[in-house]
Amino acid sequence: MLLQRVITAIVLLAILLPALFASNPTWFALLTLAMIAAAGWEWSRLNGKPGAAALAFGAVLAAVCAGTFFFVGFAVPSWCWWLAGGLWVLGGARALAVGVAGWPTLSRPLRLVLGAVLLWAAWLALIVAKSRGVNFLLSAMCLVWMADIAAYFSGKAFGRRKLAPAISPGKSWEGAIGGLVGVIVLAFVWVHVIDVRVDVDSASLYTVLVKRVGIVSLLALVFLAAMSVVGDLFESLVKRAAGAKDSSQLLPGHGGVLDRVDALLPVLPLALALSSL
Repeated sequence: MLLQRVITAIVLLAILLPALFASNPTWFALLTLAMIAAAGWEWSRLNGKPGAAALAFGAVLAAVCAGTFFFVGFAVPSWCWWLAGGLWVLGGARALAVGVAGWPTLSRPLRLVLGAVLLWAAWLALIVAKSRGVNFLLSAMCLVWMADIAAYFSGKAFGRRKLAPAISPGKSWEGAIGGLVGVIVLAFVWVHVIDVRVDVDSASLYTVLVKRVGIVSLLALVFLAAMSVVGDLFESLVKRAAGAKDSSQLLPGHGGVLDRVDALLPVLPLALALSSL
């Protein structure tokens, strides 16, 4: 299993990194459109619409994303990010409150539309963040990865109190706190080392927040790290409600696309919202 995970990760990086650093942004847009179509296919299957309906859902979602970018481009008003972020904060809190049993009580069309909106907003935020610079995008993505990695090791070492046992039994409050600490350390290193000593193409998310809101940026980082946990728990809730362990088996050893991007879904729009302050 470990070898399979490593091989899949290497293949994904071999595809993603050239597109990420390519001078022509079209390659990155096309690659991420394929990923969002796959995530849409998974979402439809998890919410009671498998087969051809799921394929159509993913294709239409990708077409809507591409159409939005064609007409709007990178000039997305900041209120769109605040709206998407508000949907995650309020809707995420509500979903976690009703739990696994409550999710299927929502009508299927509502669940499908909600997933489409969240995936659409995340893809658009991804493209806009990339337009601000690779350093900006990577700093936002690494926030999620650091929160996850630090939470894993902190939970293994100190985890006692379960965070959401009915949704994700492996998560603990101690792990979540460790994730927050890891994000703050990462931000400090990025602001004072990477952004200063490395020839980057743009300011990182952390430097932007520090310049715009000063010490309040610490609260912003804590908030973003917490929302990454919400994204992770929300996807776990949907999978449990569907009786699935993984969103799919598209990525051998890793599960599906949603399993890899769940925590990024709320963080990317919220990162753009906060950086607009």
